[in-house]
Amino acid sequence: MSEQKELTVHEVYTYLRLHDTAAAIDFYQRAFGAKELFRLVEPSGRVGHAEVKIGPATIMLSDEYPELGIRGPRSLGSTTVSIHIHVSDVDRLFEQAVAAGATVVRPLQDQFYGERSATVRDPFGHEWLLGGHIEDVTPEEMQRRYTALFSGS
Repeated sequence: MSEQKELTVHEVYTYLRLHDTAAAIDFYQRAFGAKELFRLVEPSGRVGHAEVKIGPATIMLSDEYPELGIRGPRSLGSTTVSIHIHVSDVDRLFEQAVAAGATVVRPLQDQFYGERSATVRDPFGHEWLLGGHIEDVTPEEMQRRYTALFSGS
């Protein structure tokens, strides 16, 4: 039996499907300070692939390709994921995102797990969890607080 080499994961990327990638890039620049790396545009104007950087993370984007079953949350009427941006000043990022056109799903508040956080939805249907550290909480204390939420204590 031959020995297999260990599999090495180099990176994991978020890949967003959008009904208007060009407008989304503009929004992400205003809301989250994204930097556009590049985009590949078909002669029709449809964006086949684009990449932006938000902090250290690369986010990949493309327009919808309904003929290939590639649709974004706006076309589907929902999303099943949330992208978490962890920042040094969550209040400032929250205000910036809302000013850029994000809809508040859950307002800013301190959380039991040691973050101040909020959830916003971008104009394209994607949800963004915005968070910032406020205290160190051990997993045991986090579980105690989580249990207390359900017991009304």
